[in-house]
Amino acid sequence: MAEPPAAEPAAAEPGPAGDDGTRPRRGRWAARLRSELGRMLEIVALVGLVVTQPLLDVLGRSPDFFLFHRADREQVLLLVGLIAVAPTGVLLLLGALTRLAGRMVRSVTHTLLVGLLLAALAVQIGRHGTPLRGVPLLLVAGAVGVAAAVAHRRWRAPGRVLRVAAAGPLAFVGIFLLASPSSVLVLPRSADGATGTAATAVHPPVVMLILDELPLVSLLGADGRIDATRFPHFAELAAGSTWYRNATGVSGWTPYALPAMLTGRYPARDAAPHYAQYPDNLFTAFGGLYDIRAEESITRLCPPSRCEQPVSPEQGLGVLVRETRGLLGQITAPHESRIDPEDSYREQTAAEAGLDAAEPIPDDPKFRWDNLDDNQPARFTSFLAGLKPTPRPTLHFLHLLMPHSPWQFLPSGARYDGPEDLPNEGAGWVELARQRHLAQLGYTDRLIGETLRTLRATGLYDQATVVVTADHGVSFSKGYQGRGMDAIKAAPGEVAWVPLFVKTPGQRAGRVDDRNWEHVDLLPTVADEAGIRIPWRVDGRSARDTPRPAGQKHFYDRPGEPTPIPDGVPKPPPLAAVHPLVGTTVGERPSGGSARVADLAGFRAIDPDTGTLPALIWGTVPAGVPDGTLLAVAVNGRVGAVVPVVPPDPGGRRFAALLADDQLFHAGKNRLDVYQITTDGGLRLLALS
Repeated sequence: MAEPPAAEPAAAEPGPAGDDGTRPRRGRWAARLRSELGRMLEIVALVGLVVTQPLLDVLGRSPDFFLFHRADREQVLLLVGLIAVAPTGVLLLLGALTRLAGRMVRSVTHTLLVGLLLAALAVQIGRHGTPLRGVPLLLVAGAVGVAAAVAHRRWRAPGRVLRVAAAGPLAFVGIFLLASPSSVLVLPRSADGATGTAATAVHPPVVMLILDELPLVSLLGADGRIDATRFPHFAELAAGSTWYRNATGVSGWTPYALPAMLTGRYPARDAAPHYAQYPDNLFTAFGGLYDIRAEESITRLCPPSRCEQPVSPEQGLGVLVRETRGLLGQITAPHESRIDPEDSYREQTAAEAGLDAAEPIPDDPKFRWDNLDDNQPARFTSFLAGLKPTPRPTLHFLHLLMPHSPWQFLPSGARYDGPEDLPNEGAGWVELARQRHLAQLGYTDRLIGETLRTLRATGLYDQATVVVTADHGVSFSKGYQGRGMDAIKAAPGEVAWVPLFVKTPGQRAGRVDDRNWEHVDLLPTVADEAGIRIPWRVDGRSARDTPRPAGQKHFYDRPGEPTPIPDGVPKPPPLAAVHPLVGTTVGERPSGGSARVADLAGFRAIDPDTGTLPALIWGTVPAGVPDGTLLAVAVNGRVGAVVPVVPPDPGGRRFAALLADDQLFHAGKNRLDVYQITTDGGLRLLALS
């Protein structure tokens, strides 16, 4: 016979504290709370390592990112707050929602998140510390993530380490706000730079146009002179000014190079290109004697007491978030990516800024479309509008991000669109990058022509000291594309040497001066021409002084770390031979094979009045097409480019072609054809989709 069940304990008769089960229940809740808090801290730590630290590190070293977008202190702080809080908050919310499905689902979800975040961290570490890229790197990172998730679930030690690391995001934010080069934008210091004094009684107007990412060799023909056929206005400028043919920038990075040019001092420390960090500069030196009209792009060296800069690019917190999202994509990508925010800087056009065109359309029939001046950079349009004689001496200054990437202009000024993921390095891509650079340089030549025409029309040309130069160049040498130390070692002639033209008041004849010029010489030279005595020590030498000895050139990939580079005017690298098919008319050809082409719809109805053309053609071919196969791209029956099929990358087996001659296109429907060039030189028409 079964024993009767035990009697239920009486609940109505409370015993001593804790005897009613309250304390054990509270203990269980406390344990669950500690466990949940621990999970949250682990996510905070991992998101901090995967997102917060790398983003704030890049942005902290790139104050020009905020200066280009004219971000104020509040916008910078809001962006930092979003970076530190938003990604973590999303994942914590996801974890909280999974609690509704039960403890097991919550636990498994947390383990998956830990594994995914650790895999993402492994991608970043692997890209910097191993030669792995693409799918192999993803596979290794995935294996690391799985192993780490298993270890996290089995042992307590990994979780404890992560919970301690949860303090990391606060440290990363603190470093950004207090110690990074960008910190001066959040906690600016007042700066009263030294004012120059009059060295002479004559102070002519000064016009300075600083271009960006323009190698001297891009302008040169095979004879070492300016290629007047391709760049007639640069040649016109050289014919009436002193061309310092042996001029070099001091750094491949604008935040270092431009302050050196405007202070006369070599880069000595990693500081924001901001007046609080460089209080003694061109603008403060001229500010006592000159009115200043300055248009800066990614610097803020002219203090508010000297000048305001009314034309700004697209700005606001939304733009900062969008561009930061793009940077995060570069940081977390498993393929090679040179993370430089400057690569995304695009000058706002006059039309986008709502500005009227400053000059009528030139007579050249290439500029036949009525609104091409709308494609002028807004900063340039504003600069031209201010080029007028004034009662007081005036410094007209413009730093223009041309022909700097992103490349989007044809020589005529027509714009084209292209995908953001087209590489600038590797087989087949370097030559395309050079072609796009040269096309945009052709448009920059047109802007030089408009500047000279405006100066002559207003009478400033004869009165003024006119300076046209660039802060640095860029290498298009295969395997060494860019502006960093590898490029400067392999191709210094492309990175360091820049065009420099100085026209003094009344100068008519051009001359060439091959002195050893470094861009710290710019400020003392311009100050001498303006009759101003600089009140601080400079490293540069005025062109009126004895030239520095030959052979002593310096380049700074990082401030305070000079690298000597060889002296001597560089020779232009040979351009790729133009394929004999380019420019020819293609008749009926046999068909066979296929290709996928982006934006085929853009050829159905081209409207010249928009000022844009589908001039960049890109797409993919089937896997059976061998690497290096040549494709001829034709518009309306005429071949505009011949390009190779490049080795496969994450985008597939791709090809891309720039059709720089806008005469290929007409209004209305246009026909795009792509032909495979066979081994015997024949053409086979590909079916496009």
